[in-house]
Amino acid sequence: MSLSHPSSLPRVLPPPADRRDSAWHRLFGSAVSALATVATLALVLAAAGKLLNWAVLDAVWPGATGAVCRQAGGACWAFLGEKMRQILFGIYPPGEQWRPTVVCLFILAMTVFSLSPRQWRARTAVIWIAGLLAGLALMQGGMFGLARVPTSSWGGLPITLLLAVCALGAGLPLGVLLALGRRGSLPTARFISIGVIELIRGLPLVSLLFMASIVLPIMLPAGMTIDSLLRAGIALTVFSAAYLAEVIRGGLQAIPPGQAEASRALGLSWWQMTRLVVLPQALRKVIAPLTNTAIVMIKNTSLVLIVGLFDLLSSGRAALTDPAWPTPYVETYLFIASIYFCICFGLSRYSMWLEHRYKKGELR
Repeated sequence: MSLSHPSSLPRVLPPPADRRDSAWHRLFGSAVSALATVATLALVLAAAGKLLNWAVLDAVWPGATGAVCRQAGGACWAFLGEKMRQILFGIYPPGEQWRPTVVCLFILAMTVFSLSPRQWRARTAVIWIAGLLAGLALMQGGMFGLARVPTSSWGGLPITLLLAVCALGAGLPLGVLLALGRRGSLPTARFISIGVIELIRGLPLVSLLFMASIVLPIMLPAGMTIDSLLRAGIALTVFSAAYLAEVIRGGLQAIPPGQAEASRALGLSWWQMTRLVVLPQALRKVIAPLTNTAIVMIKNTSLVLIVGLFDLLSSGRAALTDPAWPTPYVETYLFIASIYFCICFGLSRYSMWLEHRYKKGELR
């Protein structure tokens, strides 16, 4: 039996690429496709031209007055330049707005620091808790010569970030406990977990905030009060915990029973098995649903106006009531929407990176 050397074998060329799958063929492959492409392109160019005129060429830029904006036919960016502080910080005293700025920068810096899985340690949680408590004390003042600013004067971006971080940071461990309790073998813990999850998920967030604002103060003993910011934080935390619990429960159900059996064979206790084996795998499987719930909760912070708090969206609405200026709703809401979009889109891209990272690790 003779074997041929690979160099003597005939060279087989790869099949030619199918040009019908190219983008040009899909856009102009037929008369109907070409007509639809040209019509769509014409509409896009016409809309882009009008948008350019409105946003740039005919716009009124910072430094102009409200009277100039009323006469102009374009965007009134001068309004945003004049009301930027009010939109971002609400009615917080202008001379003290460096304090919420520091808090926002801390949250941003810690968020970037916590993105790496290497930093998911207990010390990071301690830094978060200590930093948030220090930030709340800094914003409230009343110490070290700082003027006292009540929470009723807080508003804008700091309220949105603080409520979102606290609701998600406290809601995640609470959701883990509820999910474990619902899947546990203890009847009492299971019934309590099911009752809490189904009750909270069966109520809209508006009703929870309403109860935190109206019903809860009535139930408290005479003379006892709870700050409105704390009430809103509790309502958002409980609401997020119920939804996160169901997401985590789905991840727990996706873990094969063999993982638990192998852990018991190695002599691990139930807590060791859950903490070291089951829970990490379950959380990896539900990264996308967890991210979706986090994005929804960030946007749900705009409902805290019910308890008298002015978040970023409410501060923007309040800025529009100035009679010295026209009411540039589009410009204001575009600016606010861009902030929400940057936060939510960044979180979405991070979850995609995280999924790809763990999927790559599983393939290895």
